[in-house]
Amino acid sequence: MLLTPIRKKASALAIIGLLAAAGARADEPPAAATLTPATLVDRVMDHATASVASVRSVLETALDLIGIRYRRGGTSPETGFDCSGFVNHVFKEGLGLYLPHNARQISKTGEVVGKSELQPGDLVFFNTMRRAFSHVGIYLGDNKFVHAPRSGGAVRIEDMNESYWKKRFNGARRVIEE
Repeated sequence: MLLTPIRKKASALAIIGLLAAAGARADEPPAAATLTPATLVDRVMDHATASVASVRSVLETALDLIGIRYRRGGTSPETGFDCSGFVNHVFKEGLGLYLPHNARQISKTGEVVGKSELQPGDLVFFNTMRRAFSHVGIYLGDNKFVHAPRSGGAVRIEDMNESYWKKRFNGARRVIEE
């Protein structure tokens, strides 16, 4: 299902609100079902800190790019993205932070984060090419991440609990200051 830009933005804001209000840590249950996205976004905005605003900016930027096609070496929405080009673009546009254009090099930035301590905006790394740290995505919360997957694909959200990703998880880094 393709989303219009307005629906995509509304969906992104709802996801961000839900994740941020719930704390969206990997080791915590999701937010209570009785809260509405609008209520959650209001709560996030009421308690916004520079860190939350930074995470929100990164996640909004990333989710706005869902559906952009994969292109090896790609670094822009116009030409397409590879995984590191996608991450680099998101952090540059969302925070003004420049990261290397190589998953392995990106894996050397920021601080190491344990899988049980993942928070939205953290970078997650996978072994997809028979070498460590060969793929990178952005953690969204609730064991979901967004990434530019492979040739023939497009930027999308995946579940880290799927066996393919679970077997290939290499680690995570936090580049957004708390």
